[in-house]
Amino acid sequence: MKQHTLSTLLIVIVFILSACGAEPVPTVNAADVQHTAEAAAFTMVAQTQAAIPTATPLPPTETPTQTPAVTDTPLASPTLAATQAPTTDPNVDPCSTRVLSAPPGRDTIIRIVNETRVRITVSVYLNETAGQGACGWASLELGKNSDTVRTDWVQGCYNLWAWSDDPHGRFRSSGSGCINNPDKWTFIVSEGSIKLASP
Repeated sequence: MKQHTLSTLLIVIVFILSACGAEPVPTVNAADVQHTAEAAAFTMVAQTQAAIPTATPLPPTETPTQTPAVTDTPLASPTLAATQAPTTDPNVDPCSTRVLSAPPGRDTIIRIVNETRVRITVSVYLNETAGQGACGWASLELGKNSDTVRTDWVQGCYNLWAWSDDPHGRFRSSGSGCINNPDKWTFIVSEGSIKLASP
């Protein structure tokens, strides 16, 4: 038993003596740890940016129609020469260059109401009416909660787009409807849609 205790004591003394002569373990510098963490973070950001897909244009998937797309800017009024000169190119919609001002056709009354709380721009397009040749564009501005009444437009199918870039009520909406009698018809513009109310 004494021999076992003595050998254990000798082993402990050997460990203590060997520890005293050992090189000290270097401590970690806090600034080095911070710089390593920053480098790792910048590397992750760079890898994330490289993985973001680019805006590759896609081919069109819709069949083109003769109705021009709405734009964010009000349409400039075509010149008188452009409204009277017939278009000879079969690929160009002849109505896209015509001003919607007293076109031939059956009379009606059209009211456009702005139910929003901001000033808006409204673009109106009359599709070509069979037999009458009436079609064209009009652009108008409406103040908040206001309306306009047009007696110089005719019966037919209309497409309307409305928008506002006012920071207090920025929106885009659209709608359409066909008018088939001389009564008063109303297009109601809201931030979500444009609806045609029958008389």
